[in-house]
Amino acid sequence: MNSALVVIDVQESFRQRENWAAVSNPDIVGQVNRLVDATRAAGDLVVWVLHSEPGTGTVFDPALGHVRLIEGVRAPAEGEPVVSKTSHNAFTTTNLQQQLTERGVREVVISGIRTEQCCETTARVASDLGYDVTFVTDATATHPIEHRDAPAGRSLAEILADPRTLTTDQIITRTEYALAGRFARVATVEELTGS
Repeated sequence: MNSALVVIDVQESFRQRENWAAVSNPDIVGQVNRLVDATRAAGDLVVWVLHSEPGTGTVFDPALGHVRLIEGVRAPAEGEPVVSKTSHNAFTTTNLQQQLTERGVREVVISGIRTEQCCETTARVASDLGYDVTFVTDATATHPIEHRDAPAGRSLAEILADPRTLTTDQIITRTEYALAGRFARVATVEELTGS
């Protein structure tokens, strides 16, 4: 086992937010499932990561019940780690590195939600830790990002109408430019699964 698929934050929390209506990849579940199936068939490891913000009262507070995999995502199989993080990357507040090291993993394949946030950050940290990183852009998802000076509390329609808002296509393109050849190899689900 030299490779591990890391599925980051594909959780119900995101579907509870208004901006889920503008998600870049409505088929994130299908794409992740294809990677999970291929990874398991190859005898490699799948690691499940959930983002948690205990005591915040937000959709990431486990007390509200949304810190769980999105319905339809393959259930973790026996022996597949499920880790809970409180940082953006999947390493800093978990024992992910220890689990990968114990299993001899040298390559991580990154998928999940949000492309430029937890997924990209995990890819960068993994690279710095010495892993070979493959970033599967079409098995990630993100949402439009408001300009830093935008007023708080706007509706999704107002955010999308603002010309300063970064579109999901712009975010994905920027992430691929930032990662490719520096921190990760950028790949597609089809390239990795052959289907």
